[in-house]
Amino acid sequence: MPRAPRAVPTWLAHPLRWQRLPVPWAAVVRGALCAGPLLAAGLATGHPAAGVLAGLGSMLAGVNDRPGTRRRGIVHIGLPALASAFGMLMGATLQTVGAGWWVVPALFAVGFVSGAGSVAGPVRSNAGMQMLASTILGAGMPLSGAPWLKALYLLAGCLWLLLLRLVFHPPRPAGGPLSGERAAVATVFDALADALDAVGGPGAEAARRRLTAALDRADEALRLRRLLRRRPSPGERLLAERLAAATALCEASVALLWEARPLPARVAEGPRRFAEALRTGRPPGRLSAPDTSSPARGAFDRALLDAAVVFARTEPVDAAGADGGPAVISGAVRPEERESEREPVLMAPRTRPVRSMFGPAGRDYGLRVGLCIAVSAAVALALRAEHWYWLPATATFLVKPDLGPLFSRTVNRFAGTVAGVLVFAAAGAVLDGWWWPALVAGAGGALLPFATRHFALQTVAITLMVLSFVHVSGDPQAALERIVDTSAACALVLVVGHLPRLADPRRRVGHKVTAALRATETYLGEVLRTEPGHDRGERLVRRRAAYRALGEARAAAETAAAELVAARGRNPDWLTVVTAAERIVDAATACAVRLDHGARRPTPQEARRLCEALTAMADALEDPGRPGPPALAAQIPPVPGCATLTDVAAELEHLRGFAGAA
Repeated sequence: MPRAPRAVPTWLAHPLRWQRLPVPWAAVVRGALCAGPLLAAGLATGHPAAGVLAGLGSMLAGVNDRPGTRRRGIVHIGLPALASAFGMLMGATLQTVGAGWWVVPALFAVGFVSGAGSVAGPVRSNAGMQMLASTILGAGMPLSGAPWLKALYLLAGCLWLLLLRLVFHPPRPAGGPLSGERAAVATVFDALADALDAVGGPGAEAARRRLTAALDRADEALRLRRLLRRRPSPGERLLAERLAAATALCEASVALLWEARPLPARVAEGPRRFAEALRTGRPPGRLSAPDTSSPARGAFDRALLDAAVVFARTEPVDAAGADGGPAVISGAVRPEERESEREPVLMAPRTRPVRSMFGPAGRDYGLRVGLCIAVSAAVALALRAEHWYWLPATATFLVKPDLGPLFSRTVNRFAGTVAGVLVFAAAGAVLDGWWWPALVAGAGGALLPFATRHFALQTVAITLMVLSFVHVSGDPQAALERIVDTSAACALVLVVGHLPRLADPRRRVGHKVTAALRATETYLGEVLRTEPGHDRGERLVRRRAAYRALGEARAAAETAAAELVAARGRNPDWLTVVTAAERIVDAATACAVRLDHGARRPTPQEARRLCEALTAMADALEDPGRPGPPALAAQIPPVPGCATLTDVAAELEHLRGFAGAA
């Protein structure tokens, strides 16, 4: 009997993964008009250093040029741009003293801060990475000019791309200034419809995760809309009410997903009509007839009716209704949060980034990045002191632990660098004249937005642009040397980055999983302890916070599962723990819907036991020496005719086994 083929290890298959994304044509146009034209302008005016620095700034900004609202672009591009300019100022100041071994501890300090910022969110993580890269390039690239002037040129290149983003953007849907935010909320309704279509099928949980991600993006879009304004406009308030209606619909849809009974196709038509109404500005039209065959279906149809009421209005409700009482839509928004100067309650609370940077995970992240950069700089100074910056600059884009598995990024970085060097060398052999490096840089800038679907392709684009800058700055023979330097950097990062202390995912992933379990316990407690008739706004906030924390934990767990050290079997199955915690939140949501429709409410003792069990699981993951929670089967007996507590207890019992194994 032939043996079944062995599955390819995740760490070995991950470098071949390719994201399927639409082509961002507007970003491609912006990329083509950035680095290449800026470099050409510097060469044509006799200021090559200014052209190189401005092109470098536009390249760093182009890495962060992702789809989203205009305000999202301002934040996601602007904050790293400021960090890059500050890094160039530090690096150029170091260069004025002259290259020496004292650069190593200086770069270690900058690398430590950059790595610690990885736990503070993706925007701050990108800002830290680009600050470190620009510090290294500012200290190593032989460019003339005062440090402050170099930083100003770099910032000007970033701002040039940001200006182009405000000019070249996809066609606006109906909605005027709120078009991007409307599109983000419309995506929530689209994801909701897809989730309803998936009910009862194998893709239900994946559809729910996509729905959660869409809610996160819409949440961020509305937050950023109010970033620079204290009082929201009536249009913003109306859009916030529609997102609140979508949040209430999502709660009922999670209960339908939990029941796992396939739904008629007409059920998903309502959310799709709402999405189309947001995009076109037209009314959503007639909705399907209500159905009360189950508590979850009844709750969904009630939320659908409430959403129709919201979409029928052209102006937001006042802070108080006509009778002077609160104007609340299905309890989705607390009355006190209806005041125009406050933030919508459906937006989940955020963690404190500064505090997390100085936690155990932040220190480990910082140590890993700082040590890799310091070792790379020391080796580079020993081998090639005149062009030492390439090794640590390469390590900067590899070692950040939140950007992907280290082995996968190393393989793709090497392959992309080799391909980029060969293409650049071929272009130099065919083309002639002062303009051809600008042409290659422009081609790399146009490729960069498309290349976000794979790190190797992104490396090709960046290599073409950087080699163009290096060629103009006075190192025309650098192409082949970059392959040797990249090989050395990849080897150093693989060795240093996989040291036991720095590679243990228990500290890098465990804190996110623990935070997700604690957010889950907070939401579960809110569900089980809320009295009938109580406003549901706080419950929706806690559910959003739990799903957001679980999403961050899942991303960290997927990265850890694809790390090379995961093949040694030394670490727990974090993905299984996260999946079980997600099912607890789903079960708690279904429980909340049933409780709202008259199901048996838990006694205080039952609620306390369930919450204490989840807290004990989080404690066991945070401190492996603590004992795990006891079995719950004997403590929470089945309730005849009611699955509220039984579902939650069953999922807790399921999670208990994995938490104990962890």
